[in-house]
Amino acid sequence: MARVVVDVMLKPEILDPQGQAVQGALQRLGFDSVTAVRQGKHFEIDVSGPADDVLRERVEEIASTLLANGVIEDFAVRLEA
Repeated sequence: MARVVVDVMLKPEILDPQGQAVQGALQRLGFDSVTAVRQGKHFEIDVSGPADDVLRERVEEIASTLLANGVIEDFAVRLEA
């Protein structure tokens, strides 16, 4: 059994109104040292079989097909044993 983690974030050039709202709220709460917040998605996928390059390629296909919008989002895949 392998666990795969996929993190999806807006591309840096895309505005993040939710992140900006969180940043503003943090500053109002007194967390003045926070200078930026970006909000994203985190997926944990359990898969039968070994954590290998074949699995990574398959999950990258899943991420690019369903989990992330390639026009405005980037994703990173991480395998865990």
